[in-house]
Amino acid sequence: MDVLKQGSREFALMRSLAIRFRGILRNGESSKLEIWIDDAVSFGLAPMVRFARVLHRDIDAVRNAIELPWSNGQAEGQINRLKTIKRAMYGRAGTELLRARMLPLINNHHHTK
Repeated sequence: MDVLKQGSREFALMRSLAIRFRGILRNGESSKLEIWIDDAVSFGLAPMVRFARVLHRDIDAVRNAIELPWSNGQAEGQINRLKTIKRAMYGRAGTELLRARMLPLINNHHHTK
């Protein structure tokens, strides 16, 4: 890691920003978010500038995600699973196979609680 940081100023800056952002998320410190966004934009690294601008556009939602204990992870996970199944089967199978993949087996005797 040290060799990469010494060899590329951009890599060192991006890593520093990423570590700071992770700290903001883990510690629930949404008060530091604005400073982080300003720093990300001022460093001028294109990927981080784009990311910071997107965060700033929806700053209230980002703050809520950092501060509040609620998550929509379960719903997003199910949506992702369904989209994955759909993509895997697109063009290869009809609706019957899709239905069989999405619905649980009616007589599944191996299911445990």
